[in-house]
Amino acid sequence: MSRYLLAHDIGTSGNKASLFSVEGELVKSTVAPYETNYQSGGIAEQEPRDWWNAVCCSTREIMSGIAPEDVAAVSFSGQMQCCLVVDKQGQVLRPAMIWADQRAEPQAKKLREAFDERYAYELLGHRLSPSYSIEKLMWIKDNEPEIFRNTYKMLQVKDYIIYRMTGKFVTDYSDASGTNALDLENLCWSQEILDAAQIDIDKLPELHNSTDVIGTLTEEAAAALGLTTMTKVVCGGGDGPCSALGAGCIEKDQMFLTFGTSAWIGGTTDKKFLDEDQVFFCFAHVIPGRYMPCGTMQSAGSAYSYARNTFCQEEIRKAQEEGKSSWELINEMVENSPAGAKGLLFLPYLTGERAPRWNPDASGSFQGIRMYHQREDYIRAVVEGVAMNLELILNAYRKYLDIDSMILTGGGAKGDIVAQILSDVMSAELVRPDHVEEATSIAAAVIAGVGCGIYEDFTAIKSFLKFGNPVVPDKSNEEVYSKAKKLFDDVYEALKPLYARF
Repeated sequence: MSRYLLAHDIGTSGNKASLFSVEGELVKSTVAPYETNYQSGGIAEQEPRDWWNAVCCSTREIMSGIAPEDVAAVSFSGQMQCCLVVDKQGQVLRPAMIWADQRAEPQAKKLREAFDERYAYELLGHRLSPSYSIEKLMWIKDNEPEIFRNTYKMLQVKDYIIYRMTGKFVTDYSDASGTNALDLENLCWSQEILDAAQIDIDKLPELHNSTDVIGTLTEEAAAALGLTTMTKVVCGGGDGPCSALGAGCIEKDQMFLTFGTSAWIGGTTDKKFLDEDQVFFCFAHVIPGRYMPCGTMQSAGSAYSYARNTFCQEEIRKAQEEGKSSWELINEMVENSPAGAKGLLFLPYLTGERAPRWNPDASGSFQGIRMYHQREDYIRAVVEGVAMNLELILNAYRKYLDIDSMILTGGGAKGDIVAQILSDVMSAELVRPDHVEEATSIAAAVIAGVGCGIYEDFTAIKSFLKFGNPVVPDKSNEEVYSKAKKLFDDVYEALKPLYARF
């Protein structure tokens, strides 16, 4: 009898392979990293062969000592809003333009000129923006016509791995709803959008539920992965909607915050959930029949990593010598700086910004620098800047829902000081599950289990999660953060006319 479910979380910085027992226990987990090519002009690209190599290497590693026939199914959570073009043989035609790629602003502008922006938002659940896949495909059509002519399908990250495993070109509704090309109400490709984009619908993959079994592993894939051809491949979903399921956020109007490379505030609703100011957007959920509103900022954990790599080489070296995580030492630094970082302010727009600004030209900056500011103040200011941007997203939700508590997941949730700053700035109680970095992997495992019939429904997620004591806001920091948040907004508005010049 099958004993395990295999989950792949194909993220921005690497692939996490996780093996779960069907009872919900995390048996093994490993990460295989890969690189992103960032260049000026909004370029952010990855090599798809790196994804496949990472999936193969990480699978073989965690399968050591495990009988391959005991793995019932594999499924996925993947970074979203990618544009990967392949030919009829599935050969990659160019590096993948990932979610952070912002070069397609002229193409987004073309769509905005063709549609009333409110109409497009209500149709798609999203703004028309260079962040999305269809605009990136339009960019390829306009700038690399030979590649576009040879394009058979545009795929998302997990879709390419599914192709390598099964030979099928498919996507699921959640990932499709991150392309700017899915009619969110009717769950079909929007011919209106495609006509305006001058994209043939045949270039888009077949649509499926996240729980659909796409096939079983081919002999070639089974050999590469160390599995068997009996292993079922379940479609899976985009990492945003997967993060909702993996956080245990499956009830109507339940909310959560994920603090990873990027960060988002999302929830689970039983109907399409939109904002009059279009601050957040809405995905099709990985749970069939549900929706997942989401407000995503570009640089959260990546801003913290940037600060670590720029300011904390000494701590990185010391951590290596002592066999510790550098984040332990850096979080200690943050605790040595008071709330408000002695008046130092950070705008976390290192790769432009989605919610709430929707400004691809925005850039990061420190403001209020004085002679007395030290390294720990800069690091704390980065975390506080991320938190203040997230609070603007949360306030958009608060126009419709009373939110004083959220589930907190993601790698950034591991640090107590980071969680406390988030709680203080947003005035919200935060509850962390025991596996804060495994939310999307857990979701992929549950999707695999539901898809292959091991679980009856998504309430199986309760077997995977245990929650600790909540992090509650420290009221003594309320006044300093109230002043800082007003300044944060004013500084952005003051700099806004200058961003394009940078």
